[in-house]
Amino acid sequence: MPLVQPFRGILPAMQLPFRADGQIDEDELRRFARWLAGHPGIGGLVTNGHTGEVFALSARERAEVTRIVADTAEPLVPVVSGICCESIRESVEHAQMACDAGASGLLVMPPHYWLRFGMRDAHVLDHFEAISDAVDLNLIVHVYPAWTKASYSSDLLARLARVPNVTTFKIGTREMSKYERDIRAVRAANPACTILTCHDEYVLASMVQGVDGALVGFASFIPELLVDLFAAVCDGDLRRAMRIQERITLLKEAVYDTDEPSGDAHARMKAAMVMAGRLKSSATRPPTRPPSNAQLARIGSALRAAGLLSEQVAVAR
Repeated sequence: MPLVQPFRGILPAMQLPFRADGQIDEDELRRFARWLAGHPGIGGLVTNGHTGEVFALSARERAEVTRIVADTAEPLVPVVSGICCESIRESVEHAQMACDAGASGLLVMPPHYWLRFGMRDAHVLDHFEAISDAVDLNLIVHVYPAWTKASYSSDLLARLARVPNVTTFKIGTREMSKYERDIRAVRAANPACTILTCHDEYVLASMVQGVDGALVGFASFIPELLVDLFAAVCDGDLRRAMRIQERITLLKEAVYDTDEPSGDAHARMKAAMVMAGRLKSSATRPPTRPPSNAQLARIGSALRAAGLLSEQVAVAR
């Protein structure tokens, strides 16, 4: 696939529908991809992110998910595939498989052994340069929280902004002073790069820092609210943005509780999407655990308060 323009707008990190037997539900995935892509303001769809239970998928399944979504949605929006691998060799193999499957971009996550042992700048640059050399696709740098050992310094982000094919940054710094420094570093190094927030928990606060959109799991759940929120921010209408954020916060507190996005939180989001008529099944793969009855009750109350229970709105089909 040729390089597309740097990604902008709202990019949902897609939930992945499973059948009761744990297999990927292709028909439901296609329906869901069409529904998401049909929202004005959606700048692309992202497969194989944390929201999509990437850790529970084989390499072949990751490529198949990307193929299904690209085949369904590419006429409307580009498709990005997450690269979540431990070695450079494996990352290159997954990148080539995603390219063959029809991806227009890659969301490159830090190898998770970096979370345990840390890394040097050279390790990170080698990782991205190898992927860039292997496939001619847009690369999105996935920036992990500042408190992790896999966090990139602002200086390293500036160096990554100059790597060929790196066009976009998904910044999840989760420490607002560093978040602002990170944005300035990328802008100064390469003004052509776009910046997407991934702060589901406080998306309005991170949007008003002058970003180009959001790549968040919550946009898989409530794309219309995320699109409206970003439009209000771009229009400078803070009062409207705050009203939209109030509805998002109701749902965020029920789904994420006091946590950052996590595997079990993604299961709670899936359950909320079923209650809202946006998915037909809340099935997940182990080790992700389904929500408790108390959590389901809280999610139902939040959906009712936000006017999104399936009996309150038309089912998204």
